[in-house]
Amino acid sequence: MTQVIADISISLDGFVTGPDANPDSGLGDDADALHAWAFSDDPDDQRVLREGTARSGAVIMGRRLFDVGDGPNGWNDRMGYGAGEVGTPPFVVVTASPPESIRLKQLDWTFTRTISEAVSVARERAEGESAERDEDLDVVIMGGGAVIASALAEGFVDTLIVHLAPVVLGSGTPLFSGGTAVALQQRSVVPTTTATHITYSIARAADEA
Repeated sequence: MTQVIADISISLDGFVTGPDANPDSGLGDDADALHAWAFSDDPDDQRVLREGTARSGAVIMGRRLFDVGDGPNGWNDRMGYGAGEVGTPPFVVVTASPPESIRLKQLDWTFTRTISEAVSVARERAEGESAERDEDLDVVIMGGGAVIASALAEGFVDTLIVHLAPVVLGSGTPLFSGGTAVALQQRSVVPTTTATHITYSIARAADEA
């Protein structure tokens, strides 16, 4: 069964980018520490990355993250979602203003105006991929922080995975900045030298009854 999984790296003080994040500087100053685990030789880090990308039937992201990935210093054959791990899934971008041009034309892009529409489109694509490959694949929301926060607030997320990096950034883009409360049930914790990988289920009203 296709689920919606929010999956993101975060600093100890709650930021998902460093200061001055933009297409030219990527995810901002000192942001490499957030994603050091993805390039680690630690077998647990490698397993988390491999399992995460392998289950992706479709991936949702926000416009800022798209601009970073599609920017001149963004994704390439060696760096990007699923690079070196699995075939790249279709991507769904939440934006009110679709780009006039795309550098990464070889990837499958769909642009939607709302998180609700994005989840609907991504679920349909993931279910199609699941049927074609005869295995359960999920919708993965990879960021940014506002997109994940909106998806959680609107009740679209089944599982939240955070990769807690051992760094205090001081500023940047917060994952949470107030809003709807969300109850979580911790499912697993995998500590490594570069991150603590924590998986939560979203507690629904029926689960709490």
